[in-house]
Amino acid sequence: MVGANGAGNIFFGNCNLRCVYCQNYQISQTHKEQLKNEVTHERLAEIMLELQAKGCHNINFVSPTHFAPQLARSVLLAAQAGLNLPIVYNTNAYDSVEVLRLLEGIVGIYLPDLKYAEDEAGYLYSKVPGYKEHARRAIAEMYRQVGDELVFGADGLLQRGLIIRLLVLPNDIGGVRESLEWIRDSLSPRVAISLMAQYYPTHQAATSKRHILLSRRITETEWLRALTALDELGMEEGWQQEFDGAAYYYRPNFEDARTPFKDIRDFRS
Repeated sequence: MVGANGAGNIFFGNCNLRCVYCQNYQISQTHKEQLKNEVTHERLAEIMLELQAKGCHNINFVSPTHFAPQLARSVLLAAQAGLNLPIVYNTNAYDSVEVLRLLEGIVGIYLPDLKYAEDEAGYLYSKVPGYKEHARRAIAEMYRQVGDELVFGADGLLQRGLIIRLLVLPNDIGGVRESLEWIRDSLSPRVAISLMAQYYPTHQAATSKRHILLSRRITETEWLRALTALDELGMEEGWQQEFDGAAYYYRPNFEDARTPFKDIRDFRS
């Protein structure tokens, strides 16, 4: 599907995490339902070429970790048929370093989340062990491959680089400052950060009393605290969402397969 920013977004079902607040839960945690959406390598290559023909700026693979071999083969087929767009690896960062090494030279833009600064939160809210270690090792490998410089083409569009997304969660469950400190000290203070204010309670976070700490939007104070951490740590590269409206804009509905992401106007009564 074509994204609002010109990205050719290709969503993969059945994510390797089980986040209780996943905004894509309709496709990320419905294994049996997603079986009917299987496509061949050849068809995936065709989809990429169709997106290129529509004028997309890149091919953005969303949650591709568990399909990395199929992704690589499909990109090869598409490249042989004329695909020349940057490949975006849009991931939760719970990735294998060994697999990422095999993707070197295929992926141009790495777009990982860094969800948590502590393993306990990863286990409680995303149902995986050792998230902190796995994610940091994976992001370090992405950094090794593309460095901290964002490379833009003559048209001003991103061609290569690393952008780490930090979603501000209620009650500082994600540990934003700790993650920023690790990025600055272990990678580089010039790594681009995408700081996100779009959290809203959905899926189990909206219904289960077990996850009461995630049952509300973030407050403006929590958002300002994250912005302050960026400033105090000298992290100047990247983007920040607007606090007002972010949590209402990014609310997909994958039951509408053609246009799951709608403009904020569609959420107003």
